[in-house]
Amino acid sequence: MDKKKVAVPLVCHGHSRPVVDLFYSPITPDGFFLISASKDSSPMLRNGETGDWVGTFEGHKGAVWSCCLDTNALRAASGSADFSAKLWDALTGDELHSFEHKHIVRACTFSEDAHLLLTGGVEKILRIFDLNRPEAPPSEVDNSPGSIRTVAWLHSDQTVLSSCTEIGGVRLWDVRSGKIVQTLETKSPVTSAEVSRDGRYITTADGSTVKFWDANHFGLVKSYDMPCNVESASLEPKFGNKFVAGGEDMWIHVFDFHTGEQTGCNKGHHGPVHCLRFSPEGESYASGSEDGTIRIWQMGPTSHDENDSVPGNGTTGKVKVSADDIAQKIEGFHISGEGETTEKEIATDA
Repeated sequence: MDKKKVAVPLVCHGHSRPVVDLFYSPITPDGFFLISASKDSSPMLRNGETGDWVGTFEGHKGAVWSCCLDTNALRAASGSADFSAKLWDALTGDELHSFEHKHIVRACTFSEDAHLLLTGGVEKILRIFDLNRPEAPPSEVDNSPGSIRTVAWLHSDQTVLSSCTEIGGVRLWDVRSGKIVQTLETKSPVTSAEVSRDGRYITTADGSTVKFWDANHFGLVKSYDMPCNVESASLEPKFGNKFVAGGEDMWIHVFDFHTGEQTGCNKGHHGPVHCLRFSPEGESYASGSEDGTIRIWQMGPTSHDENDSVPGNGTTGKVKVSADDIAQKIEGFHISGEGETTEKEIATDA
């Protein structure tokens, strides 16, 4: 009897607590990179193609809820339950600045030009920090109706969007006036909001629904019911013809964007899926879970026998940037030995 053929992901170990956010950099001269946020308090940087561990950003004293890289993957930022957002040098791992808040920071993201950092959290305040003047007070928008869960930039940094932890909808704010210009209505709180690479769509996950919105005219383009409550969804960036969604059933579901038909279902996580993001060219996507692992799944036709496993430090046959190349470039950034995966000890949760 033939064995069932299934997709086999690269499995990236290292976090000791649930993985709650993932972010891919654009393609840089050194390849592309993946940063992960975890409740273990230590964001990790990886080679986005191979999953190889590059380094760990050490300094937070509570769960890290959000992480991002700037356009050139030279700086990273993270938002934490220790009431701070931190700016990091992504080449050395050094902390460049800590932006203090008065409560938990749930979301952070760089502007397109990488000069600004947007944060939001339990304080119900959107803050915009000028990274050229990190000591200067931030611009603030303080009339969010609830605790902020997600934030993103769009319209060449002229507009920001946010969603709330307990309230449905996505609010779009004019950066100059600080006023809400549009609300995208949803029945349930939006747990994931992603602006497509070409700026056409906003992808949201709320409850058991994934919606796609016109990012310029704000109309609802498509809405699909999911087989379970989903926490995250991501649209394939190159062709825009597929999307993935994951949540409480521990599986990653692949759908046709135009019809909503499920075309694949990838199993492997041992806990709910908290975050999903496509790589910059859409050839793979990463998932982060309550089980503390990151899994990188290929979109291509490659299949293997069920129960096969490929470690995150294994070879994939098309490595653009080797771990040695990165190690030579990044000095003093907690580089592990060749082929090793660093396990982090459990840190403070909040």
